[in-house]
Amino acid sequence: MAILLTKPVDPTSEIDLSALLAGDRPAWHAFVEIYAPVIHATARRSLMRYGFGDDEVAEVVQNVFLRLCDKNFRLLRTYDPARAGLGTWIRVVSSSATIDHMRRQKRTLPIDELSEALVAVPADEPVPLNIPNDLLTPRQRLVLTLIYEHDLDVADVAQMLGVTAQTVRSTRHKAIERLRTWVRKDQDIR
Repeated sequence: MAILLTKPVDPTSEIDLSALLAGDRPAWHAFVEIYAPVIHATARRSLMRYGFGDDEVAEVVQNVFLRLCDKNFRLLRTYDPARAGLGTWIRVVSSSATIDHMRRQKRTLPIDELSEALVAVPADEPVPLNIPNDLLTPRQRLVLTLIYEHDLDVADVAQMLGVTAQTVRSTRHKAIERLRTWVRKDQDIR
C-alpha cells in the first residue's frame, strides 16, 4: 500500500523527535503526514526520469519509512539537527534509498534491441575528469551534484539545503570557477 499525502511540508511544524523515538504513535503519524510527500517527491523525481513507474515510487517510499523505524529507529537516531534540517536529512535518506532501488532493479535490454543511435559513442564525448578530492568544499560538491547530476533547479536545491537561491547560485559559481582554474592548470602541465 502506498503512502501518498498531498499536504505540503510546513516548515514551522515541529516534530517531537524524543516522542517519535520513544514509539509515540501520534508523533509517528504526524511525522508520516509531514514527510511522506517529501519522500514521495524525491523518489518520484529520480525514478520517473529513468522509466520507473508509480508502483516502484511507492515501494521506495515504503522502504524509506521501513529504514527509518527499523531496529528501534536506528537510522532516525543518527539525525543531527546541528548538521541539517530534518527535511534536508529526509531528502538525503530518500535519495539514497532511491539510488539503492535503481541499482537493485538494473534494467537491461539485449543490445540487438537498441537503436544504433543509443549505442553509438559520439566523437565529441567529454573525457571524465579526475578531480582532486580537496578541490571543492563538501557544500560545493553537493550543490553541483544536486544541480547537474540530479537535475534539480536552484530553487529546489536552496529549499533542500535551507538557504537562499542566491547562496546556491554563488556556491555553484565559486565551484565552477575553481574547476576552471584547475582545468587550466592541468592543461598547462600537459
